[in-house]
Amino acid sequence: MKYLIPLFVLVVFLGACSQGPVSEHPESIEEKRALLKEKQTALKEITAQITQLEKEINELDPSASVKARRLVTTAVVQRTDFQHFVEIQGSVQADDYVDVTSETAGRILRLAAKEGDNVRAGQLIAELDLEQLKKQMSEVEKSLELAKTVYERQKRLWDQNIGSEIQYLEAKNGKERLEKSMETLQYQLTKSKVYAPASGVVERVVLQAGEIAMPGAPILQILNPQKLKVVAAVPETYLRAVSRGEKVKVRLPALNVEQEARVTLIGSSIDPSNRTFEVEADIQSQNGLIKPNLLAVMFIKDDEQKGVVAIPQEMVQQEVSGKDFVYIKGEAEDGPVARKVYVRTGKSFRGNVVIEDGLQGGEELILDGARGLAENEPIKVQAESERLGQNG
Repeated sequence: MKYLIPLFVLVVFLGACSQGPVSEHPESIEEKRALLKEKQTALKEITAQITQLEKEINELDPSASVKARRLVTTAVVQRTDFQHFVEIQGSVQADDYVDVTSETAGRILRLAAKEGDNVRAGQLIAELDLEQLKKQMSEVEKSLELAKTVYERQKRLWDQNIGSEIQYLEAKNGKERLEKSMETLQYQLTKSKVYAPASGVVERVVLQAGEIAMPGAPILQILNPQKLKVVAAVPETYLRAVSRGEKVKVRLPALNVEQEARVTLIGSSIDPSNRTFEVEADIQSQNGLIKPNLLAVMFIKDDEQKGVVAIPQEMVQQEVSGKDFVYIKGEAEDGPVARKVYVRTGKSFRGNVVIEDGLQGGEELILDGARGLAENEPIKVQAESERLGQNG
């Protein structure tokens, strides 16, 4: 019955606290903060009293200690290799973007492809109206007939030593010049049909049937969906962390897809506006699911540590003072108990954190049930995992 007296005192104390000034309804922020601080102090004192009472009860009644054991799960802490990656947002871009252009000017008579069509290299894309070119050829042809006649007559005179040499040479040059002009026009006439220079998908139609195509101006654009890359602007602080040919991880949040990619290009200059440099990495097309301008995340490894202790970050708790700690399985005379171990944490990645000090490896870390434990609180191990410390 002795241990019931302190418990009774605690109940009376809690009742007194609950019957405090119920009319406390502070209005200002300063009053609210003062009341919060007062309640936190009272809660801390009550928690300490509860812990002390439980300890006294367990000492006076051993059977209560057995009943009060909390079920927990544990896992043996292992040393492992830890890799830390920095996440850089980027986007998917096409590595093979081709403009289909005409080599001569002309009105488009027929367009044989539309947006979204799959085309192959050498496929007919457009037919041009070159009627004006044909008329130019007719004019040159008439001029060439006259030039040939003048040249033949001038040649006969020259063969008979009649006339001047300059007249003969001018006639010959005029004929040959018109012949070359005819060859050029005939070559341009063969360009009335425009063919695809590469295979891919029609991404954009620039000109429609009836519009004028000019030399070098795109009629439509072809995208090769099999050749894609992720482009990211990386802060200059990670300049040493990435190199050409290195493998990086690329994640596409919209598709929930992650794959390895190889860095193919590193920018040769720093953008002065945001202090970043460009990094490109080739990726696979994933059966056409990946589209240009799709949001991507590039993971660049900036740190790697060998043989360190790494545990789930959620297992690290923090005191009011700011100290980090974990609970491990300890042994007492009447069975296993929870032992509080203060730790110093390092880098974290994907839910795992490096423990720089406090754990050496081989300890049994308490997992489920660790929240709300107290120092030296009796525990019962319900299940035990094989190992910890795997870095994703």
